[in-house]
Amino acid sequence: MFEFNPEKHYPKETESRVVIRFQDCDPLRHLNNAKYFDYFFNAREDQVPKLYGLEIIDLIRVYKAAWVVYNHNISYVKPAMVGEWVRIMSRILWYNHNTILVEYYMTDDSKTQLKTVLWSTMRYVTLAEGKSTDHSGAVNDFLKATSFQLDISEIQIKDRVKQLKAEIEKK
Repeated sequence: MFEFNPEKHYPKETESRVVIRFQDCDPLRHLNNAKYFDYFFNAREDQVPKLYGLEIIDLIRVYKAAWVVYNHNISYVKPAMVGEWVRIMSRILWYNHNTILVEYYMTDDSKTQLKTVLWSTMRYVTLAEGKSTDHSGAVNDFLKATSFQLDISEIQIKDRVKQLKAEIEKK
């Protein structure tokens, strides 16, 4: 279970290094569009326990609630190719009392080329009724400690793609 420690620095972003597998690619050797989701979700699932000492299933068991995706917004910038090593970063870009927006993005291995950006918006719902519920307890602590809290009210994914490309080019 996540236990907030005010003395500890919590990284706001996860990062994984993975290779693009042959079985996940189309005949043009590009990563299949639908497979980006698997790569993004698997990378975050691997990194959250390492960085924060939290297995999401523990939150689900204790609070009898889970996040359910209700919107994906993806922008394919450059293809990921079979056999290529890539970096996958993810972060909670924003949250409120019952919703989170997780941003995932993929770059080449040297982090000089943006490949894809995904925004997944998720609602926190009870397991029993499937109805929206508020974040509470350790869930709130986790979100406060790890979220960017970017003002997303006036930003669209295309704007974010431009921002990320500019950040990558500066490095």
